[in-house]
Amino acid sequence: MAQEHKLEIFRGLWKFKSNIQKIWGVLLFLSIVTTIEVVLGIIKPEWSMAHVLGMKILNWIFIILTIVKAYYITWDFMHMRDETSGLRRAVVWTAIFLILYLTFILLQEGGYVFEVYDNGYIKRDF
Repeated sequence: MAQEHKLEIFRGLWKFKSNIQKIWGVLLFLSIVTTIEVVLGIIKPEWSMAHVLGMKILNWIFIILTIVKAYYITWDFMHMRDETSGLRRAVVWTAIFLILYLTFILLQEGGYVFEVYDNGYIKRDF
């Protein structure tokens, strides 16, 4: 039995008449987000160099836009929208936990390596 896929994105704000139009719409959205990332990476505006929570605003923008792209790739191209809520939660919560954990490791180890190079000695011996 064939299942009909929902033909909208952004929680129904953008609706399509066919699956082909939907694929092109999601591709257009992902292309726009990628273009924004590339332009910001090349230009590096002065306002984006300020530090917030240990990283530059530009890095936070890249992280957030990458998560948005990963969400839409998983939600639409991998058909997570059509799965049961339990499977969706298992995938999403696992990914969120992994992202937060890897971000913590990145910040923790990056700060330690910076202090070793900056101070010239190891402050913690494991």
